[in-house]
Amino acid sequence: MLPLCGNEGRKKKKMKFLDLLLLSLSNLKRRKLRTALTVFGVLIGTASVVTMISIGIGLRELSDENIAQYGSITAIDVHSDAYYDDARSTATEPLFLKDETIDTLSKLEHVRAVAPMLTISVILKQGIYIQNTSLIGAGRAYLEEIKLGQGALPDNQKEVELIFGNRVILNFENAKTKTSYYDNQEMPKIDYMNKPVFTIFDTNAYYQSQNPSSSGGKGGTGGGSEGGPGQSQPPPVKAPKKYPLKTAAVEAGDPLSEEASSYTPYGNGVYCDVDALKATLKRIFKNKPIPGQPTTKKGKPYKYIIYSSAVVYVDDMKYVSQVQKLINEMGFQTSSKMEWIKQNQASANITQMVLGGIGAVSLFVAAIGIANTMMMSIYERTKEIGIMKVLGCDMNKIRDMFLIESGSIGFIGGLTGITLSFIISLIINSLSAAVAMTGIEGDLSRIPLWLVLSAIVFAVFVGMLAGFFPAIRAMRLSPLSALRND
Repeated sequence: MLPLCGNEGRKKKKMKFLDLLLLSLSNLKRRKLRTALTVFGVLIGTASVVTMISIGIGLRELSDENIAQYGSITAIDVHSDAYYDDARSTATEPLFLKDETIDTLSKLEHVRAVAPMLTISVILKQGIYIQNTSLIGAGRAYLEEIKLGQGALPDNQKEVELIFGNRVILNFENAKTKTSYYDNQEMPKIDYMNKPVFTIFDTNAYYQSQNPSSSGGKGGTGGGSEGGPGQSQPPPVKAPKKYPLKTAAVEAGDPLSEEASSYTPYGNGVYCDVDALKATLKRIFKNKPIPGQPTTKKGKPYKYIIYSSAVVYVDDMKYVSQVQKLINEMGFQTSSKMEWIKQNQASANITQMVLGGIGAVSLFVAAIGIANTMMMSIYERTKEIGIMKVLGCDMNKIRDMFLIESGSIGFIGGLTGITLSFIISLIINSLSAAVAMTGIEGDLSRIPLWLVLSAIVFAVFVGMLAGFFPAIRAMRLSPLSALRND
């Protein structure tokens, strides 16, 4: 210490930080047990805070991941009530979702993509298996959200190529026995990739051809039984054409899996490129009304295809509410996951604050321990401090020395506390605590890099704050009183 004071000390403009650090560490080493116990208190406090906050982070991220399983969290579903309104006025054109509308939506600020959605009822057949379902023509941005297990997204925008959700196969029915998987637990023998799936677009004509007696309304003019003497028979309805369609892809995932992650918003859907579906429907129905499409009050088809809905993808989650409001002002109805997300985030933030507060109590107790250690150090080193002052050491440097000592205790305790936090986090996650607490698979405790750095900085800050008043006391200590102290 002496070379840092007196005449030689005065020759130096400033005592180097490294010198102060080495001197502080040397003082801590002289009282190893007390220092170790104080560091242990900071260790426990830091580990408690980090572990508690990591659980709060895990709960929030698990919630977001669970929501994301049901589609993109930046997506806004858009639809128009006019699509379902049968009493349309002929005075003004209803507010439909059409190509012009999709172009307008795509030009909104913060919108990165818009996927129009066109839905039509179809009948799918392969061998003895049949299924009545909805074929959904979707924009490319929507199709890219589907995680594929086989095949790839179709590039052909003129011919319909099917994309099957992973659970669609369970809905096929054996036409002979009238049973499906849900009846007898037998998986339908469907070969998506190697055999075509015959598709019937005109479902009304199909059912009329299967039940001719119902196709002619009441079936006659008399009051006798249907098909009896004097009754006019309805003309037979020709069975509609079946179109052999190629399967482009199948969604990833085991349809029989009971895991929550296997259930996706696409699992029971049959999809295709929306432009290919539009071209096919126009080719099949020509100028006739397309089943499921709105018609004028006179029952005539519109000159354009009307989309059942659209999905608007926003470039950042923070702009979803803003874009949603703009679309509502255009007269369309919207829904998104933001309301759900905001509620979950608010709940998660409260949980995180409570957990962090519980952990902070341990760190507060550790701060008291640091303050006690530094005060005891001052009492034990009173003569030493007096000698330093008599030799002309800068009082600010004496203060800084004690601050560095307390900060070093915080740093060592914070670093070891982080290490303990990772061990505790590993144990929590290995016990599948997330499933037990939330029913969602994943890691419950998550320690991001920012939390690691923040915890160390905070531990050092707490240590220096706890040592501040003892350092001020050391700086203000009277040299003569210090020298007379026993």
